Amino acid sequence: MSESVKEFNDYRTKMNDKILADNNKVIKRIFNLDTNAFAEGALDVATKELLGLVASTVLRCDDCIKYHLESCYKAGLSKEKVVETLSIATLVGGTIVIPHLRKAYEYWDALESQS
Repeated sequence: MSESVKEFNDYRTKMNDKILADNNKVIKRIFNLDTNAFAEGALDVATKELLGLVASTVLRCDDCIKYHLESCYKAGLSKEKVVETLSIATLVGGTIVIPHLRKAYEYWDALESQS
C-alpha cells in the first residue's frame, strides 16, 4: 500500500475511533447518515461517490477528496471517469480548486501504485 494512502487511512481510522468513543449521539448519527447516504439505492454507489467527489472538490476538503477518490477506486471506476468528474468540479468550483485538483491527481496515482 502506498505510504500516503496508508497514512491517511490509519489517521482517519484512529481519529474516527476516538471521536466515536465519546459516544455523542449527534456525532454518531451524522456518521451513520453519511454511511447510509452512500449506500446502494436509486443511485448506484459509484455515482454517489462521484457526486461526493465533486462536492468535496468544490468545498476544497482534501481529506474528503481522498476519501471519495479511494471509494471510487475501490468501486472500480476508471481514471477517465474520475478525471472527467474532477473536470466538472473544477468548472463549478473555479480556479481556486486547482491546488486541490493537483492533490487529487497525486492521491489517485498513489492509489494506482498499490496494484
